[in-house]
This record gives sequence, C-alpha cells and structure tokens, in this order.
Amino acid sequence: MVLDLLLIGLAVTLFPLPIMAFVLVVSGSRGVRNGLAFIFAWLACLVTVMALVLLLTGGQPPPPRSPPSIGALVATLVIGLGLVVYSEHRRRRSRRTATGAGAAATAPAAAEGDAAAPEAAAASGSSVTSRMDEATGWSAAGLAVLLQPWGMVSAAAATVVQADLSHAQSFLALMAFCVLATSTLLAMELYMVFSPRKAQSVLLGLRGWLERHKDPAIVVTCLLLGLWLVARSLYQLTGTG
Repeated sequence: MVLDLLLIGLAVTLFPLPIMAFVLVVSGSRGVRNGLAFIFAWLACLVTVMALVLLLTGGQPPPPRSPPSIGALVATLVIGLGLVVYSEHRRRRSRRTATGAGAAATAPAAAEGDAAAPEAAAASGSSVTSRMDEATGWSAAGLAVLLQPWGMVSAAAATVVQADLSHAQSFLALMAFCVLATSTLLAMELYMVFSPRKAQSVLLGLRGWLERHKDPAIVVTCLLLGLWLVARSLYQLTGTG
C-alpha cells in the first residue's frame, strides 16, 4: 500500500493541468491569498476522500480474498485500464492536432508568426493575468476541486482500503500521500511568498513550457501509473489466498 500511495501521490503532484492553473492563480493581485485557498481546497478533497474510505472500512483492512478486498482490487484494475486508455486517447488527439496544424500552416504565415510570437505570448499572458486579478478565494478553491485528477485520487482511495489504522505506518503513509500530492503547489506558493517578483516570472515561464509540453506529460504520467495499477491489481487478484 505504501509504495502504491507514494507513486499515485507523485503522479498527482506532477500532473500538469493543476500546476498551470495554480500559476495563474498566484500570478494575480491577490495571488498568495488565492493560492492558499486553492491549496486548502485541494488538500480538503484528498483528506475527505481518504476519510470516507476509512470510515467505511473502520480503519481495518478487509480479509484477503473477501468481497470488499476483491472489489477494491477490481476497482484499481478498472481505474488503471482507464488511465491507459486515456493516455492513448490523449496521444492520438495530440498527434492529430499537430498534423492538422502542420498541414494548415504556410511558409510565409509561419515566418510572420515567428516574428510576432513574443508579442503575442506577452499579450496573451498579460490578458490572462489581468483576468486572474478579479479572482476570489472561492473561485480559486472551486478551480482546485474542478482540476483535481479524480481518476488518480480514486486509485488512491481504492488503495487506502488496505490501510490499518492500528499501525503507525498507515498513518504515515496517508500523511505522506497528502503532502506529496500537494508538494508542487506548496513549493510554488512558498516561492511566491518569499520572492514574489522573481517567482512570478519563473512560474509564468514554467506555465508556458507546460503549455507546449502538457500532452506528452499527461500521456506519460497516465500511462506509467495505469500500467503499474493494472499490473499490481492483476498480481493480487490472481495470487493465492
């Protein structure tokens, strides 16, 4: 369980879409405050899901090969397969988009676009940032809930079924998962607190890089985690017990 939770937490914290949204949140005029609201809502979702699972299990893992235990493994298998299918869907969509864009582009337009790219990027970034100036803590919190990678969180919930609260290891594993899944957001928030001007420039640059590379990152993250979940659940389902 511990290794599974750590791997899922790593996938959650590296998922690019929440990171891109958080950069915009902390880049607004009330960025630090709205960033805290985003993080609190993000953590609240994780803690609530874990607490609901533990409430259902009573803090005790179900006996091996029992219906609840098998049900959790089947759920993990389905989630893993879903992540693999989604990664392939995302890969194909990204390839179609790239092919279509390449076919539509002309040489003069490409040259003109290259010359205007810095100005367009700056204007776009300025426009988005100005809109985020109007964001409130509630809207930032709602964005955190909306952008939570719920497929991965569901995989964590299915894994937490095995938690045994009579052992300190389970408590530590759950805490480590929540901290790890939030670590990227916490690091960016602290960066904004201690070095706001430099952090805003660096984080907006990070968002621009992620905007160009988010599809490969999503594909790799979902594929690797999905394959791991499928392999682990199949191994446990087909094991003797």
